[in-house]
Amino acid sequence: MIHPTKLMRGAVSAIAILGAAPMVAGVPVLGVVTAQAQEQLVASVLFEGNRRFPDSQLLTMVDISTSGIYSQQRLNADIESIRLAYDRDGFNSVSVTARTEQTTDGRVRVIFEINEGERAGIAAINFTGNNSIGAGNLKGAMLTKESGILSWLLRDDTYDEQKMAVDRERIRAYYANRGFPDAQVNSVAEYDAARNAYFVNVTVNEGQKYEFGNVGIETSIDGLNTDALRGTVRTGQGATYSALELQKSIEDMAYEATVQGYSFADVRARLDRDAATNSFNVTYLVDEGARIYVERINITGNIKTRDFVIRRELDFAEGDPFNRSMVIRGRNNIDALGYFSRIDISTAPGSSPDKIVLNINVEEQSTGEYGATAGYSTTDGILGELSLTERNFLGRGQYLRAAIGASQSGRTFDFSFTEPRFMGLKVSAGVDAYHRINDETSASFYGTQTTGGQLRVGVPLTSALNAQFFGGYERMVIADTEGNPTYKSSLVSNGQEFNKAFIGYTLTWNGVDDVQNPTEGLYATFTQRYIGWDHNLLRSEARARYFVPLIPDSGVVGSIRGQAGVINSMNGGSVHSVEAFTPGSQLIRGFEGRGFGPRLGTGEYVGTTMFAGISGEIEFPIPGLPESYGLSGAVWADAAWIGDSSDIIGGGGAVATSNDQPWRTSVGASLIWDSPFGPLRGDFAHVLNKSTDDRTQMFQFTISTLL
Repeated sequence: MIHPTKLMRGAVSAIAILGAAPMVAGVPVLGVVTAQAQEQLVASVLFEGNRRFPDSQLLTMVDISTSGIYSQQRLNADIESIRLAYDRDGFNSVSVTARTEQTTDGRVRVIFEINEGERAGIAAINFTGNNSIGAGNLKGAMLTKESGILSWLLRDDTYDEQKMAVDRERIRAYYANRGFPDAQVNSVAEYDAARNAYFVNVTVNEGQKYEFGNVGIETSIDGLNTDALRGTVRTGQGATYSALELQKSIEDMAYEATVQGYSFADVRARLDRDAATNSFNVTYLVDEGARIYVERINITGNIKTRDFVIRRELDFAEGDPFNRSMVIRGRNNIDALGYFSRIDISTAPGSSPDKIVLNINVEEQSTGEYGATAGYSTTDGILGELSLTERNFLGRGQYLRAAIGASQSGRTFDFSFTEPRFMGLKVSAGVDAYHRINDETSASFYGTQTTGGQLRVGVPLTSALNAQFFGGYERMVIADTEGNPTYKSSLVSNGQEFNKAFIGYTLTWNGVDDVQNPTEGLYATFTQRYIGWDHNLLRSEARARYFVPLIPDSGVVGSIRGQAGVINSMNGGSVHSVEAFTPGSQLIRGFEGRGFGPRLGTGEYVGTTMFAGISGEIEFPIPGLPESYGLSGAVWADAAWIGDSSDIIGGGGAVATSNDQPWRTSVGASLIWDSPFGPLRGDFAHVLNKSTDDRTQMFQFTISTLL
C-alpha cells in the first residue's frame, strides 16, 4: 500500500527535477528563463571615454566587477557610483551609461561609456563682513582654492561641500586665534553653467575683538612649583586673544607638572569675560586629576611603519599614568613625523575603572621620493639630479638619501643615512659620504676632486635648542691642467693633495613659528670646526635671522639676517686658500660667484679668513594674485664686510684694487615662488658700493633658504 504522504513528496520532487533541467526539445522551463535573465555571470568589465580615472581605479568602484554577477539593479548602482566619483572631482556634467554584450559561453560583457565633460573649477571666493582680516589671508587658511594656472596640477579648485564645511571651521579658528572668539562663518556656493565654475560666497560675522587680561595660576597640589609653570604661559596680559595659544599653554603647563612628578595633574583654563574692556581674564586651574592608568595602547592602520616608531613619540607607555595633555602632545609628535595623512586617537574603558585603553589609528602616506630634477642657477648654470629619498626607510623611521648630480662645472655623488633614535634614545646618529668633482674654469682657475665622509650625532638640549657633533675625513686632489697659461693657478699645483680630519659641533636655535614659512621668531646656528692633518685651523661661523610680522594678518613679514665667520690658525701660521671662506650670494646679492673679495693680479680668487654681513628684507604677497600660486615679492638691502688675504698662503700678492673697499652694499627686489619643486627665488640687484675689481650681476636665480 502506498502511503499518501510519501506519494505527495515524490510528486513535488519530480516537479522540481523537471523545472531544473531543460526539456528534451531544448526549451527551458519558464521560471528558469526569468532567473537567468535576472542574474548572469559577468565575463569582463570595460570602460570607454575615461581620462580622469584609470580602468584599475574605476574597477574598484563597481560592484559588478567584484561580485561577478550581472543584474540591472547592480548596474544602475555602479553607474551612480562612477558618476558620484566624477562629481566629487569636479566633473559636474559627466554622463555615464552602460551597454552589454553576450559572449559565446553565455556570459555577459559590461561596457561603461563615460562622457566626462569639463571639470568645474572655482571662479571666485568672495568674502562679506571681514572688516578686520583681509580676504587673501582667509583664502590662505582654506583648503578650497580659486582656479589658477597650477590648478591642473594641484587640483585644489574642486568644490566639495564636505571640504567647504572644514573650511568654514578653519576660518572660524583663524579668527579665534586672532582675537575674535565669537566669529560666525557661513557660505553659499552658486554654480554658473555658462562658465562651468562655482562662485563661493562666504559671510563672516566677526564679533568683538578681545585680548587677554589678568592671568593667574591656582593649584590645589601641595609642592607644585607654580613659578616654573608661569614660564609656560603664552597668554600674556595685553596680548591678542588666541584659542591656540590658550590650548598650548594648557598642554605645556600639564607637561611641566608631569616633569615635576605630578603625573595626574589636570590643567583647565577659567575664562572671565570683561565686556567693558573687551578682555578675558584667564585663571589656570591645576588640580589632581583622576588616577587612571594606560592599560593598553592599540595601533592600527600602520601597514609599513613599525609600531615602535609610533610608540616612541609618546612620552608614556602602557602602565603609566593617563594624562590627556600628554596624549595631545604625543599626537602632535606623531603628526610631525610626516608619515601619516590622518591620525585618530580615541579611548575605551579598560579592564577596571582605573584603567583606560588608548586606540591610535593612522593612515599612511608616501614617504619616498624617486626621480630626476632639473634646474638652472646663475652660479652653476644648468643643474640636474637623480635622487632616491626615503624618510621612513623600511618602516623604521630612518632617513636615507642617495643622489647623483651634474652641472656645467662639475658632478656630485652623495649618500646620507640618519637613525633618529639611536639605541632607543632621543639622540640622532647618521653618516654622510660624498664624492664631488669641480671642473677647472676661468673663474676658479683650478679644479678639485673631493672625497670624504663624516659621522654625526644630534642631541636636543631644550625644546628649541639642539646640538650636533660631527667628525670626519676628506681628501682633495687638485686638477690644474688648463692649456692657457693665463689661467694657470698660482696658489696650487696639478696633482697636489690635501688631507684633512675634522671634528666639531653645531648649535641650532629654532624659535620660529614655521620653518617652511616663518612669520615670527629667531632661527640661529653657530658652528665651530677644528681641521687637522695637513692643516691646523679653527673655523667658526655664526648665522641668525629674526622674523617679525609688520602688518598683522596681511602676510607682510620683515626679517633681519646677520652672519659672520673667522678662521684662526692654531700654530700662528697662515691658512691655505683651499680652506679660506669664499662668500657668495648668501652673504650679499648683486655679485657673481667668487666675484668679490681679494684676488691676484691674474684674476685668480684667493678668499678670506674673515667676513661679516647684515641684511634686511620685507616679504609680501603680490596683490591680485591668488594665494594658491605660491608667489610673493620682497624688497631688501644687503651690506657685507670682507677681510683681506694677508694671512692666506699666496694671498700676499692680492692686488689692492680687488679689496680697496672692504664694505659692499646692494639693494634690490625679489620674486619668490613656493613651487612644487621647492622654494625658488629670482633676485634683481643694484650694487651701491663695491671694490674696483668686483664683478657684479643684476639678476640671479637660486633656491630660497632660511639663513
